[in-house]
Amino acid sequence: MSSKIYPIGVQNFEKIRKGGYFYIDKTALVYQLVKTGSYYFLSRPRRFGKSLLISTLEAYFQGKRELFEGLAMEKLEKDWVKYPVLHLDLNTEKYDTPESLENKLNGALVEWEKIYGAEPSERSLAMRFEGIIKRACRQEGQRVAILVDEYDKPMLQAIGDDVLQKSFRNTLKAFYGALKSQDGCIKFAMLTGVTKFGKVSVFSDLNNLNDISMWNKYVDICGVSEQELYDNLGAELHEFADARGMTYEEVCARLKEMYDGYHFTHNSKGMYNPFSLLLAFDRNEFKSYWFETGTPTYLVELLKKHNYDLHRMAHEETDEQVLNSIDSESTNPIPVIYQSGYLTIKGYNEEFDIYRLGFPNREVEEGFVRFLLPYYANVDKVEAPFEIRNFVREVRAGDYESFFRRLQSFFSDIPYELARELELHYQNVLYIVYKLLGFYVKAEYHTSEGRVDMILQTDKFIYIMEFKLNGTAEEALQQINDKHYARPFETDSRKLFKIGINFSTETRNIEKWLVEN
Repeated sequence: MSSKIYPIGVQNFEKIRKGGYFYIDKTALVYQLVKTGSYYFLSRPRRFGKSLLISTLEAYFQGKRELFEGLAMEKLEKDWVKYPVLHLDLNTEKYDTPESLENKLNGALVEWEKIYGAEPSERSLAMRFEGIIKRACRQEGQRVAILVDEYDKPMLQAIGDDVLQKSFRNTLKAFYGALKSQDGCIKFAMLTGVTKFGKVSVFSDLNNLNDISMWNKYVDICGVSEQELYDNLGAELHEFADARGMTYEEVCARLKEMYDGYHFTHNSKGMYNPFSLLLAFDRNEFKSYWFETGTPTYLVELLKKHNYDLHRMAHEETDEQVLNSIDSESTNPIPVIYQSGYLTIKGYNEEFDIYRLGFPNREVEEGFVRFLLPYYANVDKVEAPFEIRNFVREVRAGDYESFFRRLQSFFSDIPYELARELELHYQNVLYIVYKLLGFYVKAEYHTSEGRVDMILQTDKFIYIMEFKLNGTAEEALQQINDKHYARPFETDSRKLFKIGINFSTETRNIEKWLVEN
């Protein structure tokens, strides 16, 4: 058995090194960061190793040479100077009032003032922060390293609440402004977060921040590359394969399908989500680990608020400016969803500087679509997984009657105010059902003005379905025949069902279905 202890949930560099935990050496990149610049910003999805990166920088600036024994840093760094470090972690708080953020910042300032003293004339949070930086530099005789983890947590939690969002932004803008005013006393500063709030940003005064989020040189500073996986977990890959009764190649392919595929710039290598990957090795099991740690409901609220067509999500196109900022007044949910890690870069058109987005991997795609179901369809959150299992069972058994009755129940209780957006709503529900079925059966989905057709294939059955809005089931069935949708399956031995379905805005549901086989 593997002797490796995986640092599940451990984000402290010192604890990892002293506790003998498994660690993939990122210290050469850390050294490069420190030696080639002073002010950095990095955005990565949650659970991607940002806190560990900040903790590694903290240990380095504290001069803890012994923690870097056997790592690249040991050979690279010769001087090991000890600097004063101000480490602010905004992760651990529920930010629901203006005071919650002020209390959090005040708590950090009080701790630092115990070490570096306080000045009664410094009244505001920002002035106190400036004073601390100044005194720390003077007392230690070295400039200060400032490390901020999850800088954007308060604003993320306030998405949808413009008043609170504005309050947090004003507080943080002034607070982070100390970095600019105290430049002469600062050796190094790094801020990390999930998102980049643009235009009206907390950073609008901090034009000296070097954003490395989409820089290829630092693409694997967080996360695990394929090379790192093979270099560090070779023996464990064989153990994983044995435990699952799979071949080595099958395990590698499955890990890639499940957890790889994050591209943070164009033409870059794919990165694995480290949280899911290490849990998979720890348990020798493929599961949606990242998803189980909670998906923020604000993502769904954004999609619904802006009447987003979910069908677009898997092939959304956008430019770097959109990807790089979240404008709190914007109506585009895509930057938040991209920066939160639910979409990633799948392609790039250099001529027009356009990025094509899609889901990074199966874990994210399946997890996100499952998560959406109760928000769009009339189904209880707890019941949602069972509903999908029942759908799959019915499709595999050729029981289309039960399938459509279940689908009808998804559409019941559509609020009347949705009537205007009914067509989009019903297409979104159909798309979610199609995506979820597609993980278990072969599925295709085509949509164009006024019609949707869906093809499902199991080992025994083929279903060709045509959905109409305010037409008739007879017309839908006629279209399948007129357009020869069944032609590709003429020589197939499986049983084929042609199904015409009509959706009525009057009843706000599936009104009728007709089957020909």
